[in-house]
Amino acid sequence: MLEEILVTARSNPHVDPVMHVWGWEISVYLFMGGLSAGIMFFSALMLLMKKDRETPFAVNGLALPGLVVLSLGMTTLFMDLSHKLFVWRFYTTFEPTSPMSWGAWILVLFYPVAILQVLSTFRKGYPFLAGLVESLPLVGRLFDLTERYRRLIAWLAIPIAVGLGIYTGILLSAFSARPFWNTGLLGPLFLVSGLSTGAALTALIARQHTEKRLFTLIDAGLIVAELLIVALLLINLATGSRPQLEAASMLLGGSYTGWFWGVFITLGLLIPLLLEYFEIRGALRNLAMLAPVLVLVGGYVLRVIAVDLGQETTWINYESEFNTQLLERLH
Repeated sequence: MLEEILVTARSNPHVDPVMHVWGWEISVYLFMGGLSAGIMFFSALMLLMKKDRETPFAVNGLALPGLVVLSLGMTTLFMDLSHKLFVWRFYTTFEPTSPMSWGAWILVLFYPVAILQVLSTFRKGYPFLAGLVESLPLVGRLFDLTERYRRLIAWLAIPIAVGLGIYTGILLSAFSARPFWNTGLLGPLFLVSGLSTGAALTALIARQHTEKRLFTLIDAGLIVAELLIVALLLINLATGSRPQLEAASMLLGGSYTGWFWGVFITLGLLIPLLLEYFEIRGALRNLAMLAPVLVLVGGYVLRVIAVDLGQETTWINYESEFNTQLLERLH
């Protein structure tokens, strides 16, 4: 019996030492969730700051893409569920100490507020489509009502966007058995990354030059903040316990070094920051489309690294537990 436990219990790919339970679906959902949080945040913020002239797309047209992006992310999250028909059970209770429970209820709050955001901006943001649907019963009244309370809707959207952006990182950090996730910095990192991707998408889609420039400037500041948080995360790992040092080594010369430093840091943060600096200075405008695209790629790669590396790290070195001499003594 002991031999069976030593041989089989630690070779299960769904247990330890490598827990590949979450696949690409979760990485995509975390990215889409952060992006939609950034979109909702800036759509509401620009409205509250009365930036209608400077940022017409952010105020009137950005809310709809945010709703679409989160819906795509929710689709991948649903695909990951093993028992899809029982998803409703998330909403039969609320556990204050569970980040997953908080996340489920934040998503419930996100949708009605996001829909109200879209309705309150639809006429100005998408006048042709609004004209097509306004003839339907009650649609015109809904437009009138939401436009009347659009600032209240924006005030509701701000905390929900922040909650959606930060909870995904807090969700991972709650898994204290995984050294790479066991840090309070993942929440702020995911929030800032989500805001950065939201600003980048706005700069990519907006047509007005002043709006593109403003969101390029915002994104540059967010990239600097993200680099600082990443530096703190590496310091936290490098000054931690042996398992955290092992997790850090996978980024500093290990199997994730190329993805982390080459794709996420260099292509996803440093090069876009450099391009955005030149764009703000009025140079390299022919490369203006490249920076936001790279920021979006970097935001996704961050989630892939976080999910996959976190599942590979462990607090226990099972190689020392699997003792062949012990097996020999049993015989």
